[in-house]
Amino acid sequence: MTGSHTGRRRAALSLAGGTLWYAPGSFRIARFLGPRYSLRCVLFHDVSDTESSFTRGLGGTITHKNFEAALKFLVRHYTPVSLQEVLEDSERRRLPPRPVLVTFDDAYASVSEFAAPLCSKFRVPAIFFVNGACLDNQRLALDNLVCYVANVCGLGTINAAARVASGTKDIELRSLAQVFSRFLPAISLSARKMFCEALIQLARIQERELATETGLYLTSQQLHDLATFNFEIGNHTYTHANCRSLSAGDFAAEIDRNKAVLEAVSGKKVRSFSVPYGSSADLTTDLVAHLRRSGYEAVFLSESRINPPCSDRFRLDRVSIKTGSDGALFSEIEILPRLRTIRNSLFVPQT
Repeated sequence: MTGSHTGRRRAALSLAGGTLWYAPGSFRIARFLGPRYSLRCVLFHDVSDTESSFTRGLGGTITHKNFEAALKFLVRHYTPVSLQEVLEDSERRRLPPRPVLVTFDDAYASVSEFAAPLCSKFRVPAIFFVNGACLDNQRLALDNLVCYVANVCGLGTINAAARVASGTKDIELRSLAQVFSRFLPAISLSARKMFCEALIQLARIQERELATETGLYLTSQQLHDLATFNFEIGNHTYTHANCRSLSAGDFAAEIDRNKAVLEAVSGKKVRSFSVPYGSSADLTTDLVAHLRRSGYEAVFLSESRINPPCSDRFRLDRVSIKTGSDGALFSEIEILPRLRTIRNSLFVPQT
């Protein structure tokens, strides 16, 4: 019930925000609604006209038509910038008016096949945060595996695997949302691997064959060629792990290994990091310290809040985009992030 109520409230706010788009001086009105907004960062995942059994339930797919419409909206009303331009803006004064940074998460081949050429056509630079374990379709990302098992076998199999991984029978996951928001963030990296293995065994999946047949992810050649589309490659952990569950000893396997793989394939330095699932709860003190020591220059979340002037480059926030409507895009990028930022400043304790 709570999720349903939250969804209805968000839809109502989005509709109200979208109506402002049609009012004269919509951007000026938006500025009066909340804190000053500096760099806009938008996030996409899979760009596909249909959801498959591997993506249905994740809520990260945008159609070709909507992606192109969103890109046209950004080009018309914002100034696309690259990560390099953001990093060079040391005094926060050199970026152009209404700057926007386009980003992609995960390792979907659709980004290379459709999104990157379109970005290049419209002269939009981007960052693609990739999980190296998915390259060349030798295995399935856990999120896609969970969706596949839930869609093909049902939540009963998900719960059976969760009980194996947790060592307790007192688990009853009632939705995919609970799997991703409650179960996975609460377990260790080793338990996560056990959960994955249990899913494969209980669902009787031949993972490598299924991954190869599906071709959901980038090939190494596609990753290498993304530089020709003005795409920079960023780190998204090796297996898309919840970072709050990582110990300092896990950083080598999940972060350093992924950086080495991506740099070897792309031939370019990896200097930015995107937190899987986008929550600030996963940006732990130990993780920040490790990223700074490792030479990273920017870290991205996706909590859909504003980036004010002089934002911490290790806490740059992004807005996840799934629509192509001008009014909805205006609401998602300009209105709702301001309202969330106000809400959090009033009701979330400062630490």
